[in-house]
Amino acid sequence: MKRRELLQTAGALGVAALPFDAALAQTTTLKISHQFPGGTATEGDFRDRLVRKFAAEVEKRSKGALKFDIYPGSSLMKTLAQFSSMRKGALDMALIPLSYAGGEIPEVNIGLMPGLVTSYAQGYGWKNKPVGQELTRLLQEKGIVLITWIWQAGGVASRNKPIINPEDAKGLKVRGGSAEMDMILKEAGASVVTLPSNEIYAGMQTGAMDAAMTSSTSLISYRLEEVAKALTTGRNGAYWFMFEPLMMSKQIFDALPQAQRDLLMTVGGEMEAFALEEAKKDDVEVGKVYKKDGDLVVDLTPASIKKWQDLARETAWKHYASKNAGSAKLLALAEQAL
Repeated sequence: MKRRELLQTAGALGVAALPFDAALAQTTTLKISHQFPGGTATEGDFRDRLVRKFAAEVEKRSKGALKFDIYPGSSLMKTLAQFSSMRKGALDMALIPLSYAGGEIPEVNIGLMPGLVTSYAQGYGWKNKPVGQELTRLLQEKGIVLITWIWQAGGVASRNKPIINPEDAKGLKVRGGSAEMDMILKEAGASVVTLPSNEIYAGMQTGAMDAAMTSSTSLISYRLEEVAKALTTGRNGAYWFMFEPLMMSKQIFDALPQAQRDLLMTVGGEMEAFALEEAKKDDVEVGKVYKKDGDLVVDLTPASIKKWQDLARETAWKHYASKNAGSAKLLALAEQAL
């Protein structure tokens, strides 16, 4: 029998109702996939470190009943295949930008909506507000369980001039990262390039794109300072934040004993403080990395942030809300959290 079938059989036999110690005796190895460079528990991209810390803590508290195999750098499967694989139960867990699934589930583009989330406090505040509860419900309905909420501020690496205001993007080929980000770039006069963050370096190196929007951590981990001449940071404020959670297949999650499900959610929640601290560190560190390389490093001003917000409100927000009732509901709830 496949491991998935064994888990389902265990659930059907009532393993979930066993006492804690007995439930934890059911040994399971889960696979965690992500697209970011691999490292160790103490060195490297914080998203890889978070996954390793999470795995080690769950294994420790479960007394070895839950173990994990971690696959960084899209080494298990292609980046864009991870979300749908989790929905089918073919992949256990992954840490990916939620907006990558926008083609399958339009509502999830709320996780990279320009101008909607403008601070870490606001983003993490979603979790216990109606917008976060509705997003959690929607994802579970689609076969995904949110384990760890992770938000990251965004910046822009450019091959030539920095992109500070919308008009700076005119005539350039820019990677936005979501349909809504692409929409405001087009409105600003740019051509959009669509590809995952782990392919940005090659795109900029060959000239296939002039600039790329991505998180501070990815700006560092993918060594984009080597192919960029300018950086716009999010350290003093940003007009977009990316939701990049650690997620799990609901099919796999539901087949585990209740004690193990509770443990995964508990440790997942505890990882959020680490994610917040490390993301903020990288917002500062990215400027140092690019400056050391000789690149021009600039910050956004409140006036430039407002320009992007105003553009987004009239274009991307309206387009997103028009997609379906679920998108309209999520946007309305998110606006209540502004």
